[in-house]
Amino acid sequence: MKTILRKLTVAMGVFLMGTMLSGKARADCGSVARPKAGAAVQPQSWQGIHQFQQGSLQLVSDHDDDPMVGMWQVKFIAEGNTGSMAPPDDTVIDNAFVQWHSDGTEIMNSGRPAQDGNFCLGVWKRTGKSSYKLNHFALGNTPDNAPSGIGNPAGPTQIQENIALSRDGNCYSGWFTLDAYDTSGHNVAHIIGKISATRVTINTSANSVM
Repeated sequence: MKTILRKLTVAMGVFLMGTMLSGKARADCGSVARPKAGAAVQPQSWQGIHQFQQGSLQLVSDHDDDPMVGMWQVKFIAEGNTGSMAPPDDTVIDNAFVQWHSDGTEIMNSGRPAQDGNFCLGVWKRTGKSSYKLNHFALGNTPDNAPSGIGNPAGPTQIQENIALSRDGNCYSGWFTLDAYDTSGHNVAHIIGKISATRVTINTSANSVM
């Protein structure tokens, strides 16, 4: 009787996990088309394998062996902006560490002050043999009191990227569009520019990323 109950418990656990959803996901460092709005997200699922009583699960993803997966140092550099308040070409907008995950998600540790919110999240999709699209959102505070205090709440910032991965998989480049909004949903900043990224490996030194 105990053996039967144990098998039923494991089977139910596998069935419930099978109903969960999460997110699903090469070329020279060269120019790619500027990003377009509407990056898509693909689903990913958990699947039971072997017999139910073994309770074994396997993550199913199109991104598992993708060369984009890993950690990167990324620079966002303004280019092509117009207007009196626009940053001039070659202004570094951010110098960040980024991780692209095999489940189609991404996380960035921005170079902005930590007290104003320097971690943000995104989802990515492979769009070609060596091209990728990223849709990224940040939440934080305004830099009113930086660097010593915490600013007022700010609306979301959306960063969209179209990038290409190098043949050796050690760098990528492309274009980004950044749109920042206030808490009422008004667009308060629009910046476009280029992206330059280098892979961080087990042998990367601190001096090389400074």
